[in-house]
Amino acid sequence: MEFSEAFTLKRRFISRQKRRTLADEQFPAAVTALEEYHNIEQQMAEPEVASDPDKMRKLGRRHAELGVIVSAYTAYKQVKDDLEAAKEMASEDPDFAEEAKRLESELPAAEEKLRTALIPRDPDDARDTIMEIKAGTGGEEAALFAGDLLRMYMRYAEKRGWTVTLQSENTTELGGVKDVQLAIRAKVTPAPEDGVWASLKYEGGVHRVQRIPVTESQGRIQTSAAGVIVFPEADEDDDEIEIDQKDLKIDIFMSSGPGGQSVNTTYSAVRMTHIPTGIVVSMQDEKSQIQNRAAALRVLKSRLLAMKHEEEAAQAADMRHSQVRSLDRSERIRTYNFPENRIVDHRTNYKAYNLDAVLDGDLQAVIDSDIQADEADRLANQK
Repeated sequence: MEFSEAFTLKRRFISRQKRRTLADEQFPAAVTALEEYHNIEQQMAEPEVASDPDKMRKLGRRHAELGVIVSAYTAYKQVKDDLEAAKEMASEDPDFAEEAKRLESELPAAEEKLRTALIPRDPDDARDTIMEIKAGTGGEEAALFAGDLLRMYMRYAEKRGWTVTLQSENTTELGGVKDVQLAIRAKVTPAPEDGVWASLKYEGGVHRVQRIPVTESQGRIQTSAAGVIVFPEADEDDDEIEIDQKDLKIDIFMSSGPGGQSVNTTYSAVRMTHIPTGIVVSMQDEKSQIQNRAAALRVLKSRLLAMKHEEEAAQAADMRHSQVRSLDRSERIRTYNFPENRIVDHRTNYKAYNLDAVLDGDLQAVIDSDIQADEADRLANQK
C-alpha cells in the first residue's frame, strides 16, 4: 500500500470526535465563527434573500469577514489532524515518523495564522467609503492641491478596480477644488482586507504640500494644506442607524456649477440638515430632486454611523492613536514635497522619492505602511 493511501486510511480510523475536540477546545471562537459562516450560507441560499440585493450585500460582507477565520481554522485542523495520525503510526513506519516531524514544524505557523485571523478587525473594513476633500490654508494654491488629491484618489481607485461617484464639487476659476465629496465603491463584495474602507480609512487628516505655486512670481516655496475626511458608507437599509423624518430639515435649491453657473433650470439640489446633531449634507450631482434626496440621506446615515462607532470605541476605551479609530481631522498625516519629489507619512515615518508616481495613483506602498503599523498595534494589544 502506498504511503499516502495508508496515511489517509489511518486518518479516517482515528476518532473524528477526538480530533474535533482537540482543536475546538483550544479555539472556541473559531468554532462559533464556523457555525455562523454556515448559517449565513444557508440564509444566502434562501430565495427571498437571494432576490434582495441589500440583504445579499450585507450577508456577503459578513460571510467574507468570517471566511478569513474559517480558512485559517480549516488549515489548522488539517495540520493538527494529520499530525495526530502520523504520530500514531510513527512507531510502525519510519515514513510516518518523518511526516510527523514535517507536520510538527508546520503547526506553529498554522496556529499563529489562526490566532491572527481571530483578532477582531474593524467591522467596517468591507464597506465602501465616502470621502470629502477640503482646501485649507493657502488660498488658490490650497485649492489646486485639493484638486491634485482628488485626482490621486480617483486614479488609485481605478487601479484597484473601484468605482468613483462625485456627489458634490465646488471648484475655482483656476481649476482648483474648494471642496468635493465622492463615493468610492467596490464592484463586488470584497474580503474585509480588500475593502475600500480597509485602505482609505487611513487617509483622514491634514495633507500638507510644499511647492512653488503657479501664482508665485518670485519662485518661493509655499506651504499649503488640504483636509481629507473619510467615513464608511452606510447601506440603504442599514438597521444600525434609524433616522426620524421629524429630525430632518430639507431645503431645495437650484444646482450650480463653477463660478455659480446654473447646472439646470430646475430646483433639484438638496440640503439636508439633521437637527439633533447639526450635520448638514448637500447634494446636487444627481439629475432629479428625488435622487439627490436619496443620495443625501445615504451620506447622512454614513456620517451618523461613523459618529456612532467613534462613540462606541471611546466608551470601550479603545480609542487608539491610529487614524482608524481616532479620525483626528486636525492631525497632519502626510507631507508632499514637490522640489524633492518626496512624500512622507508622519504616522509611520514612511518616506519615498516618487511623489510624481504617488500623485498618479501609485499610493499602495504608502497605505501599506499604515496597514502594517495598525496590524502591529492590534497584535500588540492582544498580547
